[in-house]
Amino acid sequence: MVVLHPAWQRSVPGVERLVRRAARAALTGARRSGRRSLTIALADDRRVRALNARDRKKDKPTNVLSYPSGERAFLGDIVLARQTVLREAREQAKDPAHHVSHLVVHGTLHLVGYDHVDDSDAERMEALERRVLAKLGIADPY
Repeated sequence: MVVLHPAWQRSVPGVERLVRRAARAALTGARRSGRRSLTIALADDRRVRALNARDRKKDKPTNVLSYPSGERAFLGDIVLARQTVLREAREQAKDPAHHVSHLVVHGTLHLVGYDHVDDSDAERMEALERRVLAKLGIADPY
């Protein structure tokens, strides 16, 4: 866990514990628990916009980026953009903590190989997200 933008702690109280719990739940749900690690960076829109422009050629912030490592023990990195995440939660009338949890679950599933490139992959990934979030007491985000 790396807090790159300190406003995260004011915006989402307990955010560090929250994201650890969501990542563990996603790994358990995907049957990938065990001795595996990942890094979650809580950043701001400026930093995520720069990463998104560099890595995806999209010059705008996005809510979450995942960087799979290709390794077995270290799964990779997840980066969340604070302003975008909070704006989406507000616009979608979601609890910010629930939205953050969903995005961490989503990002973690990307690290273990799930994707949503085509409709069948998206349905499979979203179904798993719903199951994991339900175990965390979070309603269907879709």
